[in-house]
Amino acid sequence: MNTVPLSHILFLSTALFFIGMYGLFTRRNMITMLMAIELMLNSVNINFVAFNKYLYPGKLDGLFFALFIITIAAAEAAVAIAIIINLYRTHRSIDVDDATDMKY
Repeated sequence: MNTVPLSHILFLSTALFFIGMYGLFTRRNMITMLMAIELMLNSVNINFVAFNKYLYPGKLDGLFFALFIITIAAAEAAVAIAIIINLYRTHRSIDVDDATDMKY
């Protein structure tokens, strides 16, 4: 059975992380920034699963950490979308620049 080398998986994970970081720092739309954060969390999940498979193949610690991160990411996304919807209702914009110029 042919397996994918660890270096290929780590390269994919690193690429996903930096794509997410680029999206987080260059975009002004809150939804796009939220998706970039989710992409970064998924790259960390790939690392956990890959290191679990190659370093400790008999244990499930990396998989449990990945499931925990997926659960936390879902809760974070729900709270962030609720905040974004509330900002849109009050200010009619979801741009970060408009959110920092708000006057209450």
